Amino acid sequence: MNIPALLALLAFIVPMCFTPGPNNVLCAAHGSRHGVRKTVPLIGGMAVGWSILGVGIAAGATFLEENESIFQIISYLGAVYIAYLGYRVATASMIEDQEEAKGVLGPWTGFVLQIVNGKAWIHFLVMMTTFGATFGTGFEHKMALVLLNLSFGFPAVLSWTAFGTLLKRIFSDEESGMWLNRVLGLLLFLVAVWIALPHE
Repeated sequence: MNIPALLALLAFIVPMCFTPGPNNVLCAAHGSRHGVRKTVPLIGGMAVGWSILGVGIAAGATFLEENESIFQIISYLGAVYIAYLGYRVATASMIEDQEEAKGVLGPWTGFVLQIVNGKAWIHFLVMMTTFGATFGTGFEHKMALVLLNLSFGFPAVLSWTAFGTLLKRIFSDEESGMWLNRVLGLLLFLVAVWIALPHE
């Protein structure tokens, strides 16, 4: 194995997984409202969708590179969906116990988010075209890249979820809780704008 290439790959993966993006910000927002335990199904859906997306891009990286318009359409759809999630978070009221279950997002939301997650598409496309041969040239070696990503992506969303629960404790009264929702919703909206912008 080429150790410098592996270190370069990790230098790409770790920031991409842990910096703000649709998954991390949504998990922080969801964790701040519902806690870690009720966010686990959402995270599970993200993990499945993330892995399937990685496998798909590994198989079709060359096709996607040659058909930029498809990638652009997916980015715009993703930006709209993420902006919608940001709106839902920003306009959510402080929840009462009996209303809590209504706002819980499940695995399907986590799964669908990956399909339209522009950051995830950029992440995997760059990784498969730039670092695709790190473990070897076969398809199974690209699957190893997907698993390596998951090993960092999973703790990333868990840590952001835990961060959200910490924020809930700090902003525990109604007014500060409303502001927390607005800030997290705005962050998701800014992520949507970033995804919609053209990237070189």
